Amino acid sequence: MRTENPNPPEAPAKCRARDSGTGFQPVFHGQDAHATRGFASALPNIVFLFSDQQRWDTCGCYGQPLDITPNLDRIAAEGVRCEHAFTCQPVCGPARACLQTGKYATEVGCHINHRRLPANEQTLAHRLGAAGYDTAYIGKWHLASCGPKDGPDDFRTRPVPPDRRGGYDHWLAADVLEFTSHAYDGHLFDGDGNRREFPAGRYRVDVLTDWALEYLRARDGRKPFFLFVSYIEPHYQNDHRRHEGPHGARERYADFTAPGDLVDTGGDWRTEYPDYLGCVNSLDHNVGRVAAALEELGWAENTLLVYTSDHGSHFKTRNSEYKRSCHEGSIRIPLILRGPGFQGGQTPRELVSLIDLPPTLLRAAGVSPPSEMRGRALQELLEGAGPPWPAEVFVQISESQCGRAIRTARWKYSVRAPDKTGHDPASDVYLDDFLYDLDADPHERHNLVCDPACADIRRELAERLKQRMQAAGEAIPEIRPAATTSAT
Repeated sequence: MRTENPNPPEAPAKCRARDSGTGFQPVFHGQDAHATRGFASALPNIVFLFSDQQRWDTCGCYGQPLDITPNLDRIAAEGVRCEHAFTCQPVCGPARACLQTGKYATEVGCHINHRRLPANEQTLAHRLGAAGYDTAYIGKWHLASCGPKDGPDDFRTRPVPPDRRGGYDHWLAADVLEFTSHAYDGHLFDGDGNRREFPAGRYRVDVLTDWALEYLRARDGRKPFFLFVSYIEPHYQNDHRRHEGPHGARERYADFTAPGDLVDTGGDWRTEYPDYLGCVNSLDHNVGRVAAALEELGWAENTLLVYTSDHGSHFKTRNSEYKRSCHEGSIRIPLILRGPGFQGGQTPRELVSLIDLPPTLLRAAGVSPPSEMRGRALQELLEGAGPPWPAEVFVQISESQCGRAIRTARWKYSVRAPDKTGHDPASDVYLDDFLYDLDADPHERHNLVCDPACADIRRELAERLKQRMQAAGEAIPEIRPAATTSAT
């Protein structure tokens, strides 16, 4: 480990572009690659690559000093990289519910893990399928199970039934991928409920990408496609009690620079960060494989490629695990897009949210986002169209607490329900919990929530938070001042 970086990583003025150097040999399981072909439809294809628990600052184009993400850096330099992107819910299942529906997790009843996405919810697959798209899902789903462990509604280790797959045409997934696999072993379930085993000795990110490439090469070009690939890396492998990077990652990335928010803290980042970076480097390698396949097949110019994550990781420095807090390490994520409407190396600095991606994808496909979607299409931001872009992002926090937060360009403000558990969806009363001045304190070390000098800004932010809660379908609560200073 090198001397820790005292400053938060900020992206260079221009993202570093590097050759992909993937040299991949994908496994197609008996299917030959098709010749390059064009699409009969003018609608763009959409490939959505989704990591799990990935901090924004693991990418070179966001300031990572090691050469971890050459492919993402190149794609960002060609497309659009959102400098300030955030999750709307720093928990796996709830974030996925928001992304699939365009609504906040409390609105669909999926504010905690182990909740089924209601069958009557219209997902991206439903809406894009109705617009003529072939839809495919590969990887981790996390929106099928509910009820007691091993009960009739628990599909964490069983095939997800068709009525719990969110309307996707092609299916190769597991509800909780961590429960059916490890870094070098495991299986998914196909659309008929059959197990598909990982090839022996093949890393999990590589396997999911092998199967994604197999799907791409099987397209005949008659319909546009929407392919959603949901990886689990760099998520902690809970049953092994460690992050599981590719073989050799721990040694390869031992000489890392610690992110500023982790410096001089506890947590487990000192031992876990090298493998974490190894996971991200594998993800990047496989992004390069997908990008190369799109080029080979002649689809790159007419494909919107999106890369992001469900939330970040603070490595047990803010609570007893990795997320479920308002802090930057928990909520800030990478967001890179390239394709029609997302070109030219643009780096918007406005604050954007995961909740903005569903309307973005629909607009890219020529579909008008429905009024129930809570976000704004990023095309509006890039084009300077529509009303002013929101000056804050809104975050619901669950499981560790019943909490709410907003993040502005300068401030972070969070509240917590005093008489609710983390499984309660909402509260009538909240208490001030955290207030950070990110200009003066980018690593969130000094909680100002009880500082008398900040009373006016705290009241202003509380009113803005109430407005965002109301806009998310929640009742306007009472927010009371904190009785004592919270922990940092």
